[in-house]
Amino acid sequence: AIEETRRAGVPIVLNARTDVYLLQVGAPERRYELALKRLAAFRDAGADCLFVPGVRDSETIRRFVVDLRHPINILAGPGSPPIPELEKLGVARASLGSAPMRATLGLLRRMAEELKTAGTYRALEGAPSHDEVNRMMEK
Repeated sequence: AIEETRRAGVPIVLNARTDVYLLQVGAPERRYELALKRLAAFRDAGADCLFVPGVRDSETIRRFVVDLRHPINILAGPGSPPIPELEKLGVARASLGSAPMRATLGLLRRMAEELKTAGTYRALEGAPSHDEVNRMMEK
């Protein structure tokens, strides 16, 4: 199907994912080999990018880049190497997943708690003005 899509000129990136690290599948000492096997199969089947969410340490990320010799995508966030380090490791794509939305929900929770307990509005400080939001939507 992906070959037909590409022949038709549809701009698409097939980002194949394994959740071995994210879901902590199998024994920790076997996760790398299990994920590597799955990712290599995805690569060999024609995936454009290989997504391995849940892996956070630089050495494991580097090993995936070196061993697979194919664009790697990780799920970045607290505990992950910063973007400049990911670039040096050879990571092609860093995704944030649901983290921005979860961070927004955390802010909403803090706002509600502040209103409930203190009756104040400090959590609203730094919010963009209506004009700023409208300009963002124009882009």
